[in-house]
Amino acid sequence: MAAATVDVVIPVYNAPLLTRRCIDSVIKYLHASIRNIHIQDDASNAKTRNMLDSLIYPQLHVFHAPENQGYGKSVNDAVARSDADFVLVLNSDAEVFNDFLPLLCNAFAADPKLAVISPTEGDFSSAKADRYVRQAGGYIITYRFRGYAFLIRRAVFNAMKGFDALFGRGYYEDTDLGRRLAQQEWRMGVHPDVAIRHETGASFGRGQAYRELIRKNRTLYYSRYPLAQQNILVVSGLFTLADLSISLANTIEQVMRQGGRLHWLTPTLLRQLSCLQMQNSVISFAMIIKLLLRGWSREDKRITAVWILPGVSVGLRTLLMVWVRIRQLQVQEWGTVAL
Repeated sequence: MAAATVDVVIPVYNAPLLTRRCIDSVIKYLHASIRNIHIQDDASNAKTRNMLDSLIYPQLHVFHAPENQGYGKSVNDAVARSDADFVLVLNSDAEVFNDFLPLLCNAFAADPKLAVISPTEGDFSSAKADRYVRQAGGYIITYRFRGYAFLIRRAVFNAMKGFDALFGRGYYEDTDLGRRLAQQEWRMGVHPDVAIRHETGASFGRGQAYRELIRKNRTLYYSRYPLAQQNILVVSGLFTLADLSISLANTIEQVMRQGGRLHWLTPTLLRQLSCLQMQNSVISFAMIIKLLLRGWSREDKRITAVWILPGVSVGLRTLLMVWVRIRQLQVQEWGTVAL
């Protein structure tokens, strides 16, 4: 069987120094594993355009869009010019440090239902990685896709019609694509053994325009997927994933598959968590207050429901029930362990 082919797509909007660093790192470390690099210049300034036109790498193909289209449309257009089996999409403010593509391609070979996989942003310690269940191919499941860097099956990307142009210049179009992939039973992953550097916000910055764009697209996203706002606080005695009843385990996975999150408080840290949307901390009064108070300015960050499992003390249960009534939260008690 012939080896899978990989093209690289880099959407560019200004930030010429970071863009040049990104391209140079791809050429240096990934040249043996890729065929072409498709640069989609999204109507950048003259300095950026001139820098791109000065590059003479034979694998590089630069396209200058006549007007600014935004991240999603730029990626869609560049992917349309590729005929590779897989496409590696990199933000122009990313930098790679080694040839990680064989490792990511091995994950696809091991799992035919894996649609997309991302490297980490260099913040994944081995201790943190060891807390999550590894899938075939070594990756960890995520139900919330982030588009800073990802390797995707090109046929799947095309079948999903890529990123939705309604998100305009950017933000949440990647999360939206992730929801659509999950609805089609595709899996998404992050590989903790692969890391890149990512400079967040290099093109759009962090000013008022950025904040307004975030708010607009967040509203659009949650209007489509209201269940993605679920933030479940689970409190239990000494439990593990294996101790959960089939019904509870399936309900937890459904929350996360819909884009929600779960924070599980236990007397001691759990040894393993199922996916990146499941977090775990040791029970304490301070942690409970911190979680229940979060999200005053962001409704999608607020705890939406409290689930109480066996092993919770009377005092803690009383505290939780008082807070549930004050905040008018949903509460559910689960009374069984695994059968």
